Amino acid sequence: MDSTLSLKPRGKGKGSKGAPSSNDKSKYQLLKEWSNWSLKKAKVATHYGFIPLIIIVGMNSDPNPHLFQLLSPV
Repeated sequence: MDSTLSLKPRGKGKGSKGAPSSNDKSKYQLLKEWSNWSLKKAKVATHYGFIPLIIIVGMNSDPNPHLFQLLSPV
C-alpha cells in the first residue's frame, strides 16, 4: 500500500481533446498575473491619490479658497 499523497492534478476522461496547450496556459497565466498586479497598483494609487486630487482641483477653482476652507466640513 502506498501511503503518500500526490498533489498533482489529474485530468478527467481520455486525452486532452480541446484542452489548451502548455504555451497557451502560460500566456493566459501571465496575462492573469499581470492584470492582477496592475489592478492592485491602480487600487493603491486611487486610494492614496483621490483626496490630494480633490484638494488640487479645489485650489485651482475660480474663487481660490484657502486650504483650511477646503479641509473644513462646513
